[in-house]
Amino acid sequence: MDADKRNHWFLDPGPLLPWIDRFAADLAAQRYTHLTIGNYTDAARHFAAWLGIAGISVDFIDDDVVRRFADHRCRCPGGRQWSRVSQKYSRRVGRFVVFLQKAGVARPTVMAASPYPLLEDYRSWLRAHRGLSERTIARHLYHLHKLMPELGTATHDYDAARIRNVVREWRERTGSADLRTITSALRSYLRFLAGVGLCRPNLDHAIPPVLQWRLSSLPRYLTSADVERVIASCDQLTRGRLRDRAILLLLARLGLRAGDVAGLRLSDVDWTSGMLRLSGKARRQVRLPLPQDVGDALLAYIEQERPRVHQEAVFLMMVAPYRSFAQSSHVSTIVALALKRAGISDPPSTGASLLRHSAATSMLRSGATLEAVGTVLRHRSLDMTAHYAKVDIAMLEQIAQPWPGELAC
Repeated sequence: MDADKRNHWFLDPGPLLPWIDRFAADLAAQRYTHLTIGNYTDAARHFAAWLGIAGISVDFIDDDVVRRFADHRCRCPGGRQWSRVSQKYSRRVGRFVVFLQKAGVARPTVMAASPYPLLEDYRSWLRAHRGLSERTIARHLYHLHKLMPELGTATHDYDAARIRNVVREWRERTGSADLRTITSALRSYLRFLAGVGLCRPNLDHAIPPVLQWRLSSLPRYLTSADVERVIASCDQLTRGRLRDRAILLLLARLGLRAGDVAGLRLSDVDWTSGMLRLSGKARRQVRLPLPQDVGDALLAYIEQERPRVHQEAVFLMMVAPYRSFAQSSHVSTIVALALKRAGISDPPSTGASLLRHSAATSMLRSGATLEAVGTVLRHRSLDMTAHYAKVDIAMLEQIAQPWPGELAC
């Protein structure tokens, strides 16, 4: 044991000693390694000893106390003499404080009141009535917070001129893609306000349109051979490859979205009937047949590689704590790494949507109808599915309309 480790055993944690032991047990239950648990408990022991030296009661632990600990010039017996603690060390202490808060030992962190209380009401309305994901709700709130200084909080004073002026100002500050998401959030917010009687009705119609050539680009896809190379790159010899193979097959065979994969739960897989239940956009639930190779890959991952933890999510991180993916971007990262392993040079894109587009294109070229592909991809409109027909002349002939005749001069 090195000197630094030995010194920590001379730190007196006082009344927090039993809680440090419970903290270690909690980390062990989350499958952290002995080394990592030791690092966390060393930091917790040091923090507890410093509290005693500084005369700070456990009841008064808060974020400011943690910052004071991070900045203190250590003279704790057995501590790091005259040196500041690192950011990593401070984060470990912060983790211990969160544990104490959850256990009711330390006071919970008081969240600062929102400067725009109506936005919190809007958040609750979106959850209850619109069926949006938390990520979409957070994006709406993010954009609305940016608009509030110009928009103001006196909602009864909103009029068409003010709405147009706000959008016009933001058009000069941002690109068209961002402006579309901003106006979408604003339109939704105005409908909420009108619905609860806090602004004039139909103000959402005052938002000027953002010009967009809808579906003007060609779909980005890989050939079937390249898709198989990407899947085969999961050689099942390295930790995490069974998980990655199952994810890639779900994307490539069923055309799932990254969010579908990240949000998949164990209860969504019906092994008896070979069906997969999905909650798509606006929480619309659908059932899709589970192809044999996808089912085999899922079963191999769950039985052989998935950590044995009480988590409902199918796909988990491969390092402790074994949690579900915090963001769907983790799925796109898995695709990007698989493309690199497979040696696919200069792919048209590197996200999860690449395999979704490839699946749609492959289905169409194999003779599937637009309606069938639209059902699998869960498109609300056939126009969205027709986008993929641009890469297939035979399919274009199915949707081409007859020429109406000579136009009058």
